[in-house]
Amino acid sequence: MNSEETPSVNDSNWVEGIGDELVYAVAAFFALLLAMFYIVTHREWQQVTIHPDSAANVQSAREFRQQERQHSALAHANPTHATRHTNQGDQTCPVCLGQAEYAVETNCGHLFCGSCLYAYWRHGNWLGAVRCPVCRTQVSLMLRNFSPSEQNNVNSPERQQVEDQINQYNRRFSGEPRPWRGYIQDLPTLFRHAMSEFFSVGGLVWMFRFRIIMCFIAAFLYFISPLDIIPEAVFGILGFFDDLFILLLLAIYITIIYRNAVLIGAGGMANNNPIG
Repeated sequence: MNSEETPSVNDSNWVEGIGDELVYAVAAFFALLLAMFYIVTHREWQQVTIHPDSAANVQSAREFRQQERQHSALAHANPTHATRHTNQGDQTCPVCLGQAEYAVETNCGHLFCGSCLYAYWRHGNWLGAVRCPVCRTQVSLMLRNFSPSEQNNVNSPERQQVEDQINQYNRRFSGEPRPWRGYIQDLPTLFRHAMSEFFSVGGLVWMFRFRIIMCFIAAFLYFISPLDIIPEAVFGILGFFDDLFILLLLAIYITIIYRNAVLIGAGGMANNNPIG
């Protein structure tokens, strides 16, 4: 006697017609995106305080900047010259304790006045790259974070001075070899800047845009390819860890492309072996 077999409830998928492994992979991908978004935005919300080990150098740089501003205000009779160009979002510079002007962002994600961070570097006892006054991470790259009004003020001597200082620092330190841990720590900040300049007019040159596009195409082709390092058909959900790892490697490679673009823009030459 023939009897029809009824499908078991345990054999059903979360979404009909789609394997559970794909659902888990999509959920893990969006969880990773949310985690990166939280890391980036949380840095903007949290209160920034100076690290105790940096207090002496910060105080020295703060006094120098105060004297510099006093001399600048006395040297210009026209009060418009003393007007400060503050950063959009009223970000506070931890060095001068004022609103950041012609701001720069470090690779660790902290914001300072461009001249304040440069003065902190020049007036400290540093044998190499400066360490962030807030988290003591080695600053291997300074990134422009000018407000729209500062970006449009192309004839400002102060802007030109800050850009020259940024380029000088980046030429000196941004091409140095870095460990893998450093690239992972810099990933949220550099990836955000890379995507911002990728979609902005006058941002990255087309050569670097093309390389980033090729990274996204390579990631897409790998995800749709039936060949995997750890096949999902054999290892189940564990098979998607190699996909996430490849995604992480491509994101790091995009930050390396962006770092080289910044270095070339500063007048330096990229290191042929960026990972030490």
